[in-house]
Amino acid sequence: MVQKQSQLSLSMATSPQISVIVPHYNDLARLDICLTALENQTFTAERFEIIVADNRSPAGADALAAVIRDRARLVDAPVPGAGPARNAGVQNAKADILAFTDCDCIPDPAWLEQGLAALKAADFVGGRMKVLIPADHPMTGAQAFEAVFAFNNRSYVEDKHFTVTANLFCPRKIFEAVGPFRTEVSEDKEWCLRARDHGYRIGYASEAIVSHPARANWPELRDKWARLNSESFALITQHGGGRLLWLLRTWALLPSILFHGVKVLRSDVLSGASIRISVLGILTRLRLWRFVYGHRLLLRKRRRGQG
Repeated sequence: MVQKQSQLSLSMATSPQISVIVPHYNDLARLDICLTALENQTFTAERFEIIVADNRSPAGADALAAVIRDRARLVDAPVPGAGPARNAGVQNAKADILAFTDCDCIPDPAWLEQGLAALKAADFVGGRMKVLIPADHPMTGAQAFEAVFAFNNRSYVEDKHFTVTANLFCPRKIFEAVGPFRTEVSEDKEWCLRARDHGYRIGYASEAIVSHPARANWPELRDKWARLNSESFALITQHGGGRLLWLLRTWALLPSILFHGVKVLRSDVLSGASIRISVLGILTRLRLWRFVYGHRLLLRKRRRGQG
């Protein structure tokens, strides 16, 4: 471990090949796990640097330093949000290749090696996302729901032309040509579509794997979708006809319960009738909640516009 740490320290002083950018806000325990996973990459330590871009966590600089130690370089990101934190990380990066992940994620040991290899076949790439389910207790309904529905990054890349920013590889020159991440929208989708409009091709790296913990309960799941819906609403309604499109998408949530209910019943990641029934309940509750929340967003924005 001493030798590994000395290699990591050396990488801070030399010119790395990849800059790994990790946005962070007040999640020190998971940041520690993420940095440990990055320490154990098959990619040699002197070839990459790790940048933790912190949104001024209440825990304070001393607590951050105790977790980070000499494993990464700490960058201050005063503008709130993961997007601005990533932008701050890019501004301080030394490498020609940028790799993005999140502080609550666990990259596989070959993540950097496989992500870099995938860039030979595409301009920028998204890797495979795995939902992480703790093995020390029975799977909750929310966790099972995430296991079925969360993070289908292959579909995002191949069908929708974007990748989640928890697993994104991009040459620095392309990032600079496309521009920084925006705030208050679905930043990953918006940035990737902007890159596509610049003529850059996205590729999928099936062996560049990052794991993300599943949401454990209904409040965590609801908070996730409140954020995603708000960001999607902002992205869709910035174009002409966006409010009508949003309304149609919101009403499509109701029949989607039946369509995706079949997916739950056929899923090979679930075993047993009781957990399938639990997931069907979560699916129905979440789609109905999103249906109501989608209308609230429309009414809230309209009132602000009239004011």
